[in-house]
Amino acid sequence: MFTSGLLRKTLIVAALAFSVSIVHAADAPLRVGASPGPFSDFLQEAAKLANAQGFPVKVIEFTEPTQINEATQSGDIDLNNFQHVPYMEKQNASRGYKIVSIKPSFVAPAGIYSVKHTSIQSFPQGAKIGIPNDPANEARALYLLQKAGLIKLKLNTGLNASVTDIAENPKKLKIVLLDEVQLPRVLTDIDAGVITLNKGVLAGLNPKDALLLEDKTSQWAIIWAARADRKDDPRIQRFIKIFESDSVKQFIISKFNGAVIPAW
Repeated sequence: MFTSGLLRKTLIVAALAFSVSIVHAADAPLRVGASPGPFSDFLQEAAKLANAQGFPVKVIEFTEPTQINEATQSGDIDLNNFQHVPYMEKQNASRGYKIVSIKPSFVAPAGIYSVKHTSIQSFPQGAKIGIPNDPANEARALYLLQKAGLIKLKLNTGLNASVTDIAENPKKLKIVLLDEVQLPRVLTDIDAGVITLNKGVLAGLNPKDALLLEDKTSQWAIIWAARADRKDDPRIQRFIKIFESDSVKQFIISKFNGAVIPAW
């Protein structure tokens, strides 16, 4: 009798503790990871709306992109919004993460920028073109150069394309792999560079000055991503719904004069 009574009390205490943990989780601030710059600005705008509704959301900026997925995997943050699917897949494969894409949020187009030339057609033979040296954005840059008519990639080349997949290079472009952060700084030393919007804006570049930008068909849309076991957290769905409100959409469009394209 004593044992069963003690067991019953133990089970009741455990149930109460579990109930409290659920309430605490539901009331805890949603922690969203982002890179500094426009991506974070969009999230901060949505977080203001959420907090005004009594829904606590905290946007946490990381200067080093690889730290964002690390924090997502470790549980230090609940959600992130800074990367495209190819980058996420590379991180999962190389680091053993279990991070999944929930849905696209917006397209922040990469562009071809130059301070030496006013058009792509004016690129000379042997022009030096800088592109990001991380594999995911290397492929992205190559597809944009192909869209510009500067190169052709081998047939059936996927989203892991590298410079070795170039099948045709009629202008004999010298494609140089550089750290993405350095690309805006070396534009005076090269003919052109393929630069992502976030890094470009942080360096003072105007997307309107790009010789060519990606459009809404880009396969490199920025996504909402979370650890697989947290993707169904109702707080995440609530925040995404707030982000997809008309007011945040207009904020995104007006901030970049339509250069950044909402994906909903």
